[in-house]
Amino acid sequence: MLLAGFLLVGALFLRQEKLGARPRGKRLDRIRRSPHYRDGKFRNLTETPLLSEGHGWGDVLYRNYLKAKPRHHPTDPIPSVKTDLLRLPTEVDTLVWFGHSSYFLQLAGRRILVDPVFSGNASPLPGTLKAFPGTDVYTVADLPPIDYLFISHDHYDHLDYATIVGLRDKVGTVICGLGVGSHFERWGYPADKIVEKDWYEEFNLAGGITVHVEPARHFSGRGISSANTLWASYVLQTPARTVYLGGDSGYDRHYSEIGRKYGPIDLAILDNGQYDEAWREVHHLPEDVLLAARDLQARSIFPVHSSKFPLAAHAWDEPLRRITELNEASNFHLLTPMIGQRVDLGDGAQVQTHWWEGVA
Repeated sequence: MLLAGFLLVGALFLRQEKLGARPRGKRLDRIRRSPHYRDGKFRNLTETPLLSEGHGWGDVLYRNYLKAKPRHHPTDPIPSVKTDLLRLPTEVDTLVWFGHSSYFLQLAGRRILVDPVFSGNASPLPGTLKAFPGTDVYTVADLPPIDYLFISHDHYDHLDYATIVGLRDKVGTVICGLGVGSHFERWGYPADKIVEKDWYEEFNLAGGITVHVEPARHFSGRGISSANTLWASYVLQTPARTVYLGGDSGYDRHYSEIGRKYGPIDLAILDNGQYDEAWREVHHLPEDVLLAARDLQARSIFPVHSSKFPLAAHAWDEPLRRITELNEASNFHLLTPMIGQRVDLGDGAQVQTHWWEGVA
């Protein structure tokens, strides 16, 4: 009887709308034709274990869920500013960060939103991975109409059901990897608003923007299945600059390939946070961010994937502290804005403060 109860609860959980939908029909047929899909799963360019050699699940679970973690959460609210996004001049190339890997871009007069998470939770289980106090200063209502919504992959800290549903009437076009559109269709987005692409495809957007869909070294999944939708990174080339949207990734050869094809990259947005030696193949350590930036021939780095959700065992501010220290020897232009702070991408001399210093 107890087992039957657990099975019933599990079945009901997996039927939740927030989990999205598995690809089927024509969408699944296209996935099966992808050269990056084999034996029922998408594959990275390089063999990629979920745990690095020498690490076990017992050790990882202990360090992340049982062992005491000093300064895992800030005791002070995370500082932020509230930029009026509705009144930003569209002719100025601009970046505004919302914490973690969510950000707003204006490029070539077009408004772009990337991996928005405004629900305050990075998990399908309510109250389990709550955003740090001070980080949820923006809501969907604060956003202007969005020309292009880019999604790097379908993990909950990048594809947030409540946010995506709230955005339905504001988004012109969704751009995502193969299979990810199945979630959007279940959540009420018309099929003609969804552009699904495979690695190495390219297409043009309004404003003279060319999009190149490129690999990342990661994985995907929202339920019990994994790697049945494609994770991706994007190179955006405009008449004024080239911007790299890295999504989540471990360090690999795709960075040097992208750098050779499109470099120099004016701004590389790379994940730097919620990392662990045990999953270095699928998330950068700070030193990997600098290696990736070197390979990309990047002029500036914007490190993301930090300062909002406690997804790894490190101190909440360690990612920004470490990459700032390591960059002293590399001398990339490092963008470290506060949440909500407007960054003018045309101002190469813009000074970034170390806003995390003094936050307990």
